[in-house]
Amino acid sequence: MANAFQELKLKGMFAAFDADGDGYLREEDFVALVARWSRLPAVGPGTELRARVEALLMGWWAALLDAGDANGDGSVDMDELLSLVDRLPTMIAEVTATADTVFDAVDANGDGRISPDEHRMLVETWNGQPVDMTGVFERLDLNGDGHLSREEFALLWRQFWISDAPEDPGNWLCGRIPGQGGVSDA
Repeated sequence: MANAFQELKLKGMFAAFDADGDGYLREEDFVALVARWSRLPAVGPGTELRARVEALLMGWWAALLDAGDANGDGSVDMDELLSLVDRLPTMIAEVTATADTVFDAVDANGDGRISPDEHRMLVETWNGQPVDMTGVFERLDLNGDGHLSREEFALLWRQFWISDAPEDPGNWLCGRIPGQGGVSDA
């Protein structure tokens, strides 16, 4: 079962996915998420990457609904989402494949690295709004080179979705987690 930290982290993501703010995830929320992602330069309509992003997000919706819709109402609430946390460590390949598609979508200039600006774009796309990112990228840039490589990003992505340890840098991948310390903790 999710610990308090994982619950806090996933509540933020749940809110970002819940496009209409009704407290339930439904297919329409994931369709809206696909639409947000389609605003990224590399994910425009008709592109191969757009098709990959849509297949990925809608595939996760189908998996979430299948595994998490305990009462069969066609939606997933926060408690149903939290019940799935224990399964994520057994889904390393699926989580990593997600990281690969997200990396490609966010790497706007196609240079094989994610810059701080591209990372901000990722976080704002997930959240659907501007987000204060002061000091966040520095926590993520594991080798201090000013960019995230595909390998760094995959590690951070796995940590975000699977880690129950607040000190893991990947927990900052989607921005600040409310109540988890400030930049001075870095």
